[in-house]
Amino acid sequence: MQDGAHDHARSYFLYRLATELDGHGFPATIKTTYPAALHVYIPGATMLAESIDCFARTDDAGRLRWYYRWSWGELLHDATDAPGAAAKIAEVLAAR
Repeated sequence: MQDGAHDHARSYFLYRLATELDGHGFPATIKTTYPAALHVYIPGATMLAESIDCFARTDDAGRLRWYYRWSWGELLHDATDAPGAAAKIAEVLAAR
């Protein structure tokens, strides 16, 4: 089920990450169909890409928190720190 507030927050965090990745030299696009996801491309190898999604869950204190997640489901980084997440992604993709 789609939730307008969650959809807006998800898109917001993904667009922030796309902007940060661009600064690292990795072009990214946002797939806006439900649920939104970010596709980041390796320069010079556009057939290779990684998909990043953004999801919400409650922390130990019961607060709603947003996180980035790799395509295979592993937690990537806290979504409130887009520069930190972009640095991790850039490090992984630069190794390919």
